[in-house]
Amino acid sequence: MIITRAPFRVSFCGGGSDLPSFYEKYGGCVLSTTIRKYMYLTIHKYFHKDRISLKYSEHEDATACQNIRHKYFRQCLSDFHINGVEITSVADIPAGTGLGSSSSFTVALLHLLHTYRGEYISKYKLAKEACEVEIEKLGEPVGKQDQYAAAFGGLNFYEFLPSGFVNIEPIIMKKESYRRLEQNLMMFYLGGVHSASEILKEQSENLQEKEKARMQIEMCHLARTLKEEFQKNNVDAAGELLHENWMLKKTLADGITNPWIDDVYEHARNAGAAGGKLLGAGGAGFMLFYVPENRHGAVRKALSEFRELHFEMDNAGASIIYVDKDFG
Repeated sequence: MIITRAPFRVSFCGGGSDLPSFYEKYGGCVLSTTIRKYMYLTIHKYFHKDRISLKYSEHEDATACQNIRHKYFRQCLSDFHINGVEITSVADIPAGTGLGSSSSFTVALLHLLHTYRGEYISKYKLAKEACEVEIEKLGEPVGKQDQYAAAFGGLNFYEFLPSGFVNIEPIIMKKESYRRLEQNLMMFYLGGVHSASEILKEQSENLQEKEKARMQIEMCHLARTLKEEFQKNNVDAAGELLHENWMLKKTLADGITNPWIDDVYEHARNAGAAGGKLLGAGGAGFMLFYVPENRHGAVRKALSEFRELHFEMDNAGASIIYVDKDFG
């Protein structure tokens, strides 16, 4: 048996600039961190050597790769020409909640299959292959930030060049600054799941408009500013910059927000949150806030109907956490 895991991510500023329709013309950048919440995948030899057993939210027992319903499993297993295995997927957090779960799944699955074949793969190549699977082979209208975050892990500034190359720059701060950032980030589950593909498709199309593109360029500027402030150990700058980023982001596509989400956000701001944003493409899932320590209680009270998710930042990225000696 082999077990791999890949972390979920929390994006601060610049989301959307990792879409090809934008970065190929303007270049893009995102500042994000991964958290210690993971997607886990296991693989071992199946009793039936001519079949494939898959266990996720459903259970499939397929006679061939092309018969698999789950499109990510179908694509990856077809690419690797693997049969006679049983693969199980479990996660700390449900899919469709804004934490990049699809890419975490793809990264963990590719890592699993390479390891099963006895192959080493670098983090950069792992992220690149995950992008190829999702964007090129499956035609998903998604960006690149989630795949690179899941592969590399950590608090990083990602730059998406028009050529397609992705530059990864770790954010270096004092230990007490990392702790302060972790302590002052609060995340609440608003409920529901969203269709990231539908929202991102609309957003990608909208970025062809000059005004929408101008707003996305400004979001990139905010990401660069936040990087500089973090490097100066000014983590409190996150509050206002998150707020400015959210004000811009929610204008990029219709499905990103709605009056109810706006109302939740205002409740948190009135209670003392310096700023925040809905994570992921929008529409549902988790909302992140930067809250000064003396206002934590007030914000919790204002959002008491929602489940708070306590988390720590992850630095490991995609990892192999178990390999049985008889896996080959």
